[in-house]
Amino acid sequence: MSEPIISVSGLRGIIGESLDPVLAIKFTTAFAQGLDTEGPIVVTRDGRTTGTMLAQAICSGLSAIGRDVIYGNVAATPTTGILVRKHKAAGGIQISASHNPAPYNGIKLFSGSGRVIDAAAGQKVIDAYRAHQFKLVPHDRIGKIAPLEDTTSEHLDAVTATVDVEKIRDKKFKVVLDSHHGAGSVLGQKLLEHLGCELKCLGATPDGLFEHPPEPTEANLQDTTRQATAFGADVVFCQDPDADRLALIDASGKYVGEEYTLAITLNHALTTRKGNVVINCSSSRMSADICKNHGCELHMSAVGEANVTGKMIELDAVYGGEGNGGPIDPKVGYVRDSFVAMAQVLDAMAAADKSIAQLAAEIPSYDIHKTKIAIDRDKVPKLYAALAAEFNDAQSSDMDGLRLDWSDKWILVRPSNTEPIVRAIAEASSMAAAQALCVRAAEIAATI
Repeated sequence: MSEPIISVSGLRGIIGESLDPVLAIKFTTAFAQGLDTEGPIVVTRDGRTTGTMLAQAICSGLSAIGRDVIYGNVAATPTTGILVRKHKAAGGIQISASHNPAPYNGIKLFSGSGRVIDAAAGQKVIDAYRAHQFKLVPHDRIGKIAPLEDTTSEHLDAVTATVDVEKIRDKKFKVVLDSHHGAGSVLGQKLLEHLGCELKCLGATPDGLFEHPPEPTEANLQDTTRQATAFGADVVFCQDPDADRLALIDASGKYVGEEYTLAITLNHALTTRKGNVVINCSSSRMSADICKNHGCELHMSAVGEANVTGKMIELDAVYGGEGNGGPIDPKVGYVRDSFVAMAQVLDAMAAADKSIAQLAAEIPSYDIHKTKIAIDRDKVPKLYAALAAEFNDAQSSDMDGLRLDWSDKWILVRPSNTEPIVRAIAEASSMAAAQALCVRAAEIAATI
């Protein structure tokens, strides 16, 4: 078998090619054997068809090394973090490949604090997996596997505590939720019904039978837009399969996108909270403008949820997130959360008595372009050097890959942690300028 994509927060692979139940057992038991605390381990999955197979293997492996397991079956990634804290678990395992296509599945690891493990802990897991020793226990010490019936109540309460429920209910919003046959419908429908919305749910059955490519991009959501327009929705919420990301579509059927999810929720949150804010270095400058307007200080971290949350905790940040549609509200948990996004977007609409389009129009606008660069990973350092030489008038940062900043634009080039590609992300005052930066980066890469 080929090797899965392994990073400090977990792994992803193609079932039958780079990921199988034996590898999943080795990886998750390496994680569990390295935990410093006693207690059960929460195991959940998104709706992918291969999730049950991996879950059964992982639960059996954990039991075989003496760990009790709380199995929540289908649950969103942010819900997993809530469940770890609620049950005082030693850690958590979410089986999901997020936005990757159907042949993929993956494993995301949580610490006992209910957030994705940090880089240091992740590296220990990788090292233990490479030198794996399967420490079996005798028959009278095997762990118990207990099913969990209620996975949503605690998360629902935490999310709704951050918004004015009655004001949202008074608006009787018409909402389309596209859960895309992933885990998002399990809590998503309950949340939106609790908020008094007239709801149409697409892809509500969490069976992993994706009706369109799973990443919530404009190109992938054309049919969702058509159905929402026919329904007369005030807003359309589009989740990725494990429901830690959310894209928005407005009442006219315009794709507002994922960057505006963080921007709208942050702009609303800072009306009542003051303090530090943390985003990753590939997120839109909209957050910087919002923080400036509210008298708050913005800080950047490397890409990756664990990097953002680590810095949020360090700085006692009042809010944070990533521009891929993942706000992080410390009042709920240190995990990107599409349910936080949905509730707080509706709260912003209700509080201001404005539409999604109007809320988006109030935020300074930039155009962001994301693309992929074909280059061998061992040549990436040479690419960084060539880009720095080409754009020597820019301020450069190597916090995560290479980021080049000008007063009116920026570009970030970095290898993906979840796919075998190099990403180029650029933002400018016009789409043409953002695209030109990415095109030039690709041209330079072709000469390396």
